[in-house]
Amino acid sequence: MRKIVELFLIVAIAVPSVAFAQQKHETDVVTDVVTMTPKLKAVDRYTLVGNKNFVKDYAPLNPDGNINVVVEIPTGTIAKWEVTKDNGVLKWQFKQGKPRIVKYLGYPGNYGMIPRTLLPKDFGGDGDPLDIIVLGPAVQRGSVVKAKLLGVLKYLDKGEQDDKLIAVLLDTPLYEVNSLKELDEKFQGVTTIVETWFSNYKGSGVMEFKGYGTEKEARDILDAAIKAFK
Repeated sequence: MRKIVELFLIVAIAVPSVAFAQQKHETDVVTDVVTMTPKLKAVDRYTLVGNKNFVKDYAPLNPDGNINVVVEIPTGTIAKWEVTKDNGVLKWQFKQGKPRIVKYLGYPGNYGMIPRTLLPKDFGGDGDPLDIIVLGPAVQRGSVVKAKLLGVLKYLDKGEQDDKLIAVLLDTPLYEVNSLKELDEKFQGVTTIVETWFSNYKGSGVMEFKGYGTEKEARDILDAAIKAFK
């Protein structure tokens, strides 16, 4: 287990610097490698616009039960981008007049939102699209990827509910598992890495881990968020 976590730390430290170097050389129009991927136009270094509205122009679910996720923050990177719910474009968040970055290791998975969802207050939400982390190799920011929902990580952020849905990326070795329990059995250390990351990325004592939830619990949250959007 210790070797797995140490390997993650080495990779997480190296990848963000590479990602920032690549970001400086982005062209005005970029095309992702994922099948269901829009063309993105860089309006400026802080805004990416797709050919569709990321919030409302993609379905949250596929007929096979997989979910669609808009990737805001690729695996291993630290720039805090998000889809704005008012116009459905991708923007780099600002804090105190500066672009936000996570002052920690890079994200342990592709972090993003599920289109056509709004997280109700009953599930700790504030009316924003549902957040999710998709485990697997990094994909380009703005990708719309298919993923399998496995469960939910339960957290309190400064005393307020801040749960994280967790899924695995299609066409990757992780996709063969069907639950967090199976993920632990076949890929030891993965959930420990994710739990450790979310428990510490905002600093000591800010995020309080409250345990795991099953795929059914995660699906209930998703269903409620889809209904809230409608």
